[in-house]
Amino acid sequence: MAPLTPPAPEADETALRELIAAELTAVRDRSFGLTTSALEDAELVAQVSPLMSPLIWDLAHVGNYEELWLLRQAAGVEPLRPEIDTLYDAFEHPRAIRPTLPLLPPREARAYIATVRSKVLDSLASVRFRPENPLTAGGFVYGMVVQHEHQHDETMLATHQLRKGAPALLDPPEEAPLRDHAVAPRGEVLVEAGPFEMGTSSDAWAYDNERPAHVVDLPAYYLDTVPVTCGDYLAFMEAGGYDEPRWWHPEGWKWRLSKDVHAPAFWSREGLQWVRGRFGRIEPVPVDEPVQHVCWYEADAYARWAGKRLPTEAEWEKAARWDPVAGRSRRFPWGDSAEEGVANLGQRRLRPAPAGSYPDGASAYGVRQLLGDVWEWTSSDFYGYPGFRAYPYKEYSEVFFSEGPNDGTPVGHHPAGQAAPGEYKVLRGGSWATDPIAARGTFRNWDLPFRRQIFSGFRCARSAAGPRTPRGGL
Repeated sequence: MAPLTPPAPEADETALRELIAAELTAVRDRSFGLTTSALEDAELVAQVSPLMSPLIWDLAHVGNYEELWLLRQAAGVEPLRPEIDTLYDAFEHPRAIRPTLPLLPPREARAYIATVRSKVLDSLASVRFRPENPLTAGGFVYGMVVQHEHQHDETMLATHQLRKGAPALLDPPEEAPLRDHAVAPRGEVLVEAGPFEMGTSSDAWAYDNERPAHVVDLPAYYLDTVPVTCGDYLAFMEAGGYDEPRWWHPEGWKWRLSKDVHAPAFWSREGLQWVRGRFGRIEPVPVDEPVQHVCWYEADAYARWAGKRLPTEAEWEKAARWDPVAGRSRRFPWGDSAEEGVANLGQRRLRPAPAGSYPDGASAYGVRQLLGDVWEWTSSDFYGYPGFRAYPYKEYSEVFFSEGPNDGTPVGHHPAGQAAPGEYKVLRGGSWATDPIAARGTFRNWDLPFRRQIFSGFRCARSAAGPRTPRGGL
């Protein structure tokens, strides 16, 4: 599936309805493929980790969210099951206690979400997509619901990664060889100083935290052309990177000691070889793939050891979107139009592609794999952009913004590595598990700096001014 380009608010309503119906169907097929089609009911109601919900909670939650926004709000339909709203309110009950709630059993959950979907499709014919109604203009609320379910599908994949037992997910058939990845240039590119437009004010399905578009002026910097690979990260480990506190953020060093961490999540040593667990399989660590399941603290420590740093969020977005020749920002790294075969997205593989793959998806600066493969940690805390307005509810973004006042400094310009414990760090670019519908150059993700169950990796940057610190040196 190619990354979707939502229509403009004034688009033909018939075409928009057809698009919405197709996307609703596609995401539900994916959700069932990760739940009722993959596992028995006993596993759907079990909790594999206090970090994650039982899969049946996720399944009923996406249906309840759909009822709230597409039936009650967009179509004005009376509530179907108001008594379950609290059970599936993500802010009401932490994940760790959700198995203790009187959740809908699998059969009832399936029936409930099927009823919701049937009524949504029936009501779609009467919904008007007029610009004066921001909730439905351009199909915004429908795009929000589809993206929400895809985000839960990615969370379900993280749950599958944490579960024990025989594999429940099969690797898709191997794709055709990924063109030219073996000869991809490794290194870094210079992104010249100057302003660029960050964020969006026109993307019909963008979230509130991607808005509004605003100009950010950056000094020159260098950015790695590909994400840090498992082989690169092994070099850090073999050089004693986990044993040297000078590379670590103070809170990261405390975390490393308290958790006795010596490698990325799901890695272990078998004799002289490092192996990883991947959806119930044990396999040698692939040295040419981007490293994943590392937290912000680990990414920051590697970057310091390598004589570099993590890019700010603004640096990441400029390298991904800015076209210095045209003097404007693109929607995707490769341009403005959706294209097939330019990024590893949408669960087409259950793993990252080798570093340097998808050359046709490179940005104007020649940086590859900015969308897909692994979420990339940035140095930036999660703040709203200047002029941010929560819409349609503050719990999507605003409640996660870093503590303390937003001083108006453009996002990405707060000092690197200064997040206090509990503050959220921004990730960019999506992963192999991210659906193309949410894979755009403005999309923002965030998580706590110690999270590792997500499909996260990173690439490094350095300022153009001043000499580079030698690897492993001071």
